Amino acid sequence: MTEASSDAEIIDVRSLVPAQRHAKIFQLVDALEPGASFILVNDHDPKPLYYQLEAEYPNQYSWTYVERGPQVWRVEIGKHAKAA
Repeated sequence: MTEASSDAEIIDVRSLVPAQRHAKIFQLVDALEPGASFILVNDHDPKPLYYQLEAEYPNQYSWTYVERGPQVWRVEIGKHAKAA
């Protein structure tokens, strides 16, 4: 697995009902400063979120798997510095 940024905030959405997860994640994505990131913790592979993120914000965010299940997935989502 990949090393996560040591200063990235960890956001665990497993306690949220599925209908609330994307809204919460996009709220966090919208608040990211260029060069900043957070670690998303989920109970399934959030790959559909990656496609939605790329569709709405093409090439503005990085997506790095830190852990790939089978019970916990951790993905570091970062805003590219040039995406200001």
